[in-house]
Amino acid sequence: MKYGFITVASAVPAVRVADTDYNVAEIERMIRLADQQNVEIICFPELCITGYTCQDLFREQLLLEKAEEGLMQLLSNTRQLDIISVVGMPVQAGGLLLNVAVVMQKGAILGLVPKTYLPNYNEFYEKRWFASAQDLQPTEIYLAGSPIELSAVPKLFQTASGVKFGVEICEDVWAPIPPSNNLALAGAEVVLNLSASDELIGKHAYLRSLLAQQSARTISGYVYSSSGFGESTQDVVYGGNAMVFENGIVLAEGERFSFEPQMQVAQVDVERLRAERRSNTTFINAQRHARAQVVSCLHVTSTADQNFRLTRAVDPHPFIPNDEDMQGTCEEILNIQVAGLAKRLVHTNSKRVIIGISGGLDSTLALLVCVRTFDKLGYDRKGIVGVTMPGFGTSDRTHENAVSLMQSLGITSMEISIAKAVMQHFEDIGQDPNVHDVTYENAQARERTQLLMDLSNKMGGLVIGTGDLSELALGWATYNGDHMSMYGVNASVPKTLIQYLVLYIANNHVDAVSRATLLDIVDTPISPELTPADAEGNIQQKTEDLVGPYELHDFFLYYFLRFGFRPSKIFMLAKAAFHTDAVSSYATQADALAAGCYDAATIKKWLTTFCRRFFSQQFKRSCLPDGPKVGSVSLSPRGDWRMPSDAASTAWLQECEEL
Repeated sequence: MKYGFITVASAVPAVRVADTDYNVAEIERMIRLADQQNVEIICFPELCITGYTCQDLFREQLLLEKAEEGLMQLLSNTRQLDIISVVGMPVQAGGLLLNVAVVMQKGAILGLVPKTYLPNYNEFYEKRWFASAQDLQPTEIYLAGSPIELSAVPKLFQTASGVKFGVEICEDVWAPIPPSNNLALAGAEVVLNLSASDELIGKHAYLRSLLAQQSARTISGYVYSSSGFGESTQDVVYGGNAMVFENGIVLAEGERFSFEPQMQVAQVDVERLRAERRSNTTFINAQRHARAQVVSCLHVTSTADQNFRLTRAVDPHPFIPNDEDMQGTCEEILNIQVAGLAKRLVHTNSKRVIIGISGGLDSTLALLVCVRTFDKLGYDRKGIVGVTMPGFGTSDRTHENAVSLMQSLGITSMEISIAKAVMQHFEDIGQDPNVHDVTYENAQARERTQLLMDLSNKMGGLVIGTGDLSELALGWATYNGDHMSMYGVNASVPKTLIQYLVLYIANNHVDAVSRATLLDIVDTPISPELTPADAEGNIQQKTEDLVGPYELHDFFLYYFLRFGFRPSKIFMLAKAAFHTDAVSSYATQADALAAGCYDAATIKKWLTTFCRRFFSQQFKRSCLPDGPKVGSVSLSPRGDWRMPSDAASTAWLQECEEL
């Protein structure tokens, strides 16, 4: 296991019913193929050594002995391989015949897992041939020449790298209380299911949903392998399902009804699953009475860790919904923001809000949320007081967009220049206005906040905060300046998502004039506009030139906060997400950036900046105003992120330096 990933495979081999020699040869071939791909655990279908559809042939001693011989051949021929293989076969235990999963590695049987729930409702009546694990008394049997303990006691298998996995068989997962429930609660991070599920109209969609839900409910990786082409089609057909899930998300899925053998390989992020479990108190509480016997797998000498290469896709924009659910997600986010603000207005009996409008993305989204809220409450939009406060760095473009948007949305607009007040302040504190330092910038931000607060007192309204999640993570806000408000509607919305929300509203919910303004705001460079524009009046102070690209910072923030990943893992994921290997294929760096590619040095630079700023700016987050949580990541000090303001960043920065 490297970076917390374990590589697993779901295999559907070619099969001939009752031809164990052929089946074993196919299983061995796929085990070797998987081992070449650094797979650590491979799962095969139920009863794959004999074939699932042998029916009354399972009563034939010859078939049972041929199955055992086949297992012996598999053990012998794979004893030099580190890979853990899980195969299905019939096993005799005194007067019982059991449908069993055999877990084996390096020529040794690590354990046997008998099937618990046997179907008796379709064309294949397993109870005709097999007994349930519930009928089994603990016993020792000889299998493949070795004494093996066989019992119904739940078993967990622990790999040399510490990953725990459990096994259930087909019908088990359809039960009201699947064995995987207890296995996961007892510590299994990956569950393997050896299956032979026949195909019926609508069954696959239900099965896929069932497996996704089970993976999500148990916060586990779930590897499912089901019989395919080659099984008997006397009465039913087997489609050959090969699927891998991680916490409800499908990582790999094979082609149903394929006439060829197939193997789906995926990397399950066990570290991510562990982080999810640690933060889920419901899961922790449910673990109290879960028990299982732990079986240690064998030590491996594989170089898989040294040869590790991430094969799963990594979304470079984890906060942004995909195209399939973009509209629904945008509506849900906006509804959460609106509901939060509406409750605050109703509670304070206020029908007026004060909001600073800069012509930038953040204040634009906050204004649009205010408009939606007032419309939903039946309030007059004139109760929304938008204030544009031009200063030393305000550009014509942003000022005109701010004024135009307020007019087209029909709110009350005010304009108050802060230049005179700030110059007076500079004189009072002895600040040279020609020195464009942090005092020069922050004095403007605080003057704007003072104006808004005083207007709220005068007019009887709430000051609406506009700052977003990304700015809070980086501390890109002036303490007691734009950092402060009476309700921050954007507090848990990251910068990369704000653009999509504004675009969504522009394209679906406003008039043509407002749409044109919103589209131009989206295209405007992100800037605090606290230093003068250039000679042509263009924005000179661009935020992303100073603190780095927000798409990188939002990526870092997601994995740092959501899963607690260390810098080395975030760095590895970022290189994959932003196609570091492809940078050299572009003629210029600008072309690479336009294609969403960043080289390793750039990622390292801004990851170091993120870690440094995230720690040093915690004091601003410790006293944030209220605001609604809209996603799984938030920095509210009241529930989502509690961190001392004087925590040391030494370990994180040191690891960044070593990247």
